[in-house]
Amino acid sequence: MRKKIVAGNWKMNKNWAEAQQLAAAISEQLHTLAVDQNKEVVLCPPSPFLLTVKKATTHPQIKVGAQNCHQKDSGAFTGEVSAPMLQSLGMDYVILGHSERRAYFAEDNTSLKEKTDNALNNGLKVIFCCGEQLEQREASTHFDLVHRQLSEALFHLTAEQLQAVVIAYEPVWAIGTGKTASPEQAEEMHASIRQLLKEKYGEKTAEEMTILYGGSCKPHNAEAIFGQKNVDGGLIGGAALKVDSFLGIIEHL
Repeated sequence: MRKKIVAGNWKMNKNWAEAQQLAAAISEQLHTLAVDQNKEVVLCPPSPFLLTVKKATTHPQIKVGAQNCHQKDSGAFTGEVSAPMLQSLGMDYVILGHSERRAYFAEDNTSLKEKTDNALNNGLKVIFCCGEQLEQREASTHFDLVHRQLSEALFHLTAEQLQAVVIAYEPVWAIGTGKTASPEQAEEMHASIRQLLKEKYGEKTAEEMTILYGGSCKPHNAEAIFGQKNVDGGLIGGAALKVDSFLGIIEHL
């Protein structure tokens, strides 16, 4: 049975006190929900607050992750954070390839391949993001794009290495726009990704891979989205910044 995950990407939000309060409140209230061993909640705050958030969480099913890391272990890269640094803080996950990193920081499949390797080599699990812009969906090239993002950045990995990777599908046109991919659209892409994994790695590996949906998931639509056969949870943005909305999504996991 593949792992079910709800991950909260806080992006560049919250100050230190707010981050501490949010993490502690999520941790406390999560004890009221039935979160079994096959389910995880991942909190991904801004880098300055990683250790604070980790110390503020007491629920055993909560993991903490960073929003990015550099492809090198160390060096003259002012302002960057390395995978060994994250590992030394006891981090569990790192998000790589988020659509905002691709759009604003020119990250491409080659650099993301290097980042993925470095993160895995330093004992981090990777939430690897993929997804299309509106123009690609309207041109019906979205499947080809997503397949290329995955194959160029991940398909050099062995099946064993891939066990430490979670894929997050982001329909970029549904992030922060008020638009939401329908549950059927999410399932269609997730099923396509799983089929691609099956063709490359075999059915067993493909069926064990966790694939998250990352496009404007809210408490009111989480049940329908998570109810799809190939959707194993969500990478949550804005709704992860409030305790009630985040818990409302986790309830449907």
